Amino acid sequence: MTDLLELTGVVLSTMPVGEYDRRVVLLTRERGRITAFAKGARRPNSPLLAVSCPFVCGHFFLYEGRNSYTLRSAEVIAYFEQLQQDLENLCYASYFTELADYYSKENLTAADMLNLLYLAFKALEKNQIPKVLIRHIVELRMMVLDGEYTERPPVPTGESAAYTWHYVITSPLNRLFGFTLAQPALEEFSKAVTALKRRVIEKDFHSLEILKSLTPDEL
Repeated sequence: MTDLLELTGVVLSTMPVGEYDRRVVLLTRERGRITAFAKGARRPNSPLLAVSCPFVCGHFFLYEGRNSYTLRSAEVIAYFEQLQQDLENLCYASYFTELADYYSKENLTAADMLNLLYLAFKALEKNQIPKVLIRHIVELRMMVLDGEYTERPPVPTGESAAYTWHYVITSPLNRLFGFTLAQPALEEFSKAVTALKRRVIEKDFHSLEILKSLTPDEL
């Protein structure tokens, strides 16, 4: 019998397999992005039903196979149920997991990316700063983690937006979501992040398109 492996991570996405199973994509601190199968997870009485849902953070116990993992159980740190109950929050959180799926790699540690997702989810639930600011902080810091970013905004900005840019790319993760911006600075910061994103990301994100249709006035 293969030893049980413990990985700390978050569920990025799930999809049904067969009649009762789920295929789960996890972002893990120790091994980056992995795919696991949760057998019987769609049965109403399955202990894997709740822990194999998107956004769940915790310690996952798995058996390692040749090409995938089998999820055995989990100790949940946070379910983030509020993100599932609000359509806008759901779209933001789904977009963040799509970004993580895009940037993460198999068999490469992903502690910073995992922590960024967790803190972004917490910021969405607290609802103390604009969600569009949370979005652009996540986008910029994801690009920083991947090494594709500029030290200064790629388009002209005022002093406040330029300072925000520097703050986001250099500050500890646990300090990223503790500030807000006046509208003019937020607009400039948003345009700068969007300009960089267009340069370095060649992908359309489904959840972002839905989000834009829900919030057409946001940047």
